Amino acid sequence: MNIIETKKVCVSYEKKLTIQDLSIQIPKGQITTLIGPNGSGKSTLIRTIAHLLHPCDGSVFLDSQNIDHEKTSEIAKKLAVLPQSSNVANDMTVKDLVTFGRIPYRKHFAPLSTLDHEKIDWAIERASLKDLKERRLSTLSGGQRQRAWIAMAIAQDTDTIILDEPTTYLDLTHQLDVMLLIKELNEKEHRTIIMALHDLNHAARFSDQLIAIKKGVLQVSGPVREVITKQNLRNIFNIDATIINDHDKPLILTYDRWQEGAVI
Repeated sequence: MNIIETKKVCVSYEKKLTIQDLSIQIPKGQITTLIGPNGSGKSTLIRTIAHLLHPCDGSVFLDSQNIDHEKTSEIAKKLAVLPQSSNVANDMTVKDLVTFGRIPYRKHFAPLSTLDHEKIDWAIERASLKDLKERRLSTLSGGQRQRAWIAMAIAQDTDTIILDEPTTYLDLTHQLDVMLLIKELNEKEHRTIIMALHDLNHAARFSDQLIAIKKGVLQVSGPVREVITKQNLRNIFNIDATIINDHDKPLILTYDRWQEGAVI
């Protein structure tokens, strides 16, 4: 079953057509990652799937329903979104931030219910932030802040979580921590994960499916091993990559620039 499907979607952003005639399917219960060069339209597609941008043509379907026919409050109970740039007051505590995840379930800013408190505490625990829940965001490391944002998405208690570049600006250790948490949410909590990543090795290691786009056009999609190939990387990124098998997943060891017509 596909949780999200786009049909011939076109999206204009700042008066420029950035997504063109795009039809994709995102399966339920898996990790699907969008890859592509800078400016390829990954973030635009993420925002369109999340109903933050509206296509100028075509449709996005969530659970087989046209997302434009759904109320925003109902979409927020099905999709949790972690944007690339997340800004809040730095004097907010971790628990305060995670509490925002319960907004879709509260009417007119009613007090938190017993269930709300349970979901908030549960999300903080899942993100390994129990000892930091009263800390202000300004005192946290980049990795800890990112886990706090993910905890907010967990507290929203949706079947699907959408993340745009969740490892941006993090060092290697914190990148791994975040990716392992995302993988755990998929495997143990059975969440469908949709994300955009620059790091192809992270995408290959932690994903079930990849969708590659370039200049707003779908290039290839499918299981990781079918997408991360020498020819596809030449076509999409203009690189000539050395790829090996690592625990049944492709791993890019190194790469050089590839020019069309070069002798192999």
